[in-house]
Amino acid sequence: MFNESSEIVFLPPMNDLSWLSRTSLLIGDEALQTLTRKHVMVVGMGGVGSFAAEFIARAGVGEMTIIDGDVVDPTNRNRQLPALSTNHGQPKVQIMAERLLAINPELTLHVVQEFVNPEMVQTQLEKRPDFLIDAIDSITPKITFIRMAFNSKIPLVSSMGAGAKVDPTQLRVVDISKTYNCPFAQQIRKNLRNHGIYKGIKTVFSPELPIKESLMLTDGKNYKKSAYGTISYMPATFGAVTASVAIRALMKSS
Repeated sequence: MFNESSEIVFLPPMNDLSWLSRTSLLIGDEALQTLTRKHVMVVGMGGVGSFAAEFIARAGVGEMTIIDGDVVDPTNRNRQLPALSTNHGQPKVQIMAERLLAINPELTLHVVQEFVNPEMVQTQLEKRPDFLIDAIDSITPKITFIRMAFNSKIPLVSSMGAGAKVDPTQLRVVDISKTYNCPFAQQIRKNLRNHGIYKGIKTVFSPELPIKESLMLTDGKNYKKSAYGTISYMPATFGAVTASVAIRALMKSS
């Protein structure tokens, strides 16, 4: 078990890329070697972030940082990769760390079991990862991370709301200023404007009209005053698209 606010680093034992032969067949050895030298940070190990992290690892990225301070709740099981009936109450980052290292034992993995706060974000951004994936689903922590990441000038893709929607074919990758029909994105835009940020944040969002009847109020835990209903495949699809944005960008970089 990881202690709260701890960071664990797992170092790779050796270099065997034979398991990535199908990836190499598609993108070529040079692009694959590029991915093995890259560092991707994924913040949030919920429905979007857990799948994004897995897809990043399975693509052969050589170094990752995963960040989350939450534990598995029974209500997570309908959509979150780490959530099982057998692990309620366990830290999501611990479960995902074990899974990612089982996929790629050669992965250099930084595991941060901590909720997002300015001091933690500053410390993590000092690592200068090659790409950032924001899969945070609470407004205040998300704004903190986006704002600090934007100012750090590290490439970033941010997931907007996967709740209250059912059609995965409508997902789009656009600038934050181009999002619409997404209540979560609307709140993010409004808050970012208060910090002088109007555009320049790449996002994954769906313009599908939200099913408003699926909204419920919550107890306010972890900065969440309300939540929308979700279906199993939507957060996973958001995770896949955010991972693809990062992977495709990294393959083009030197």
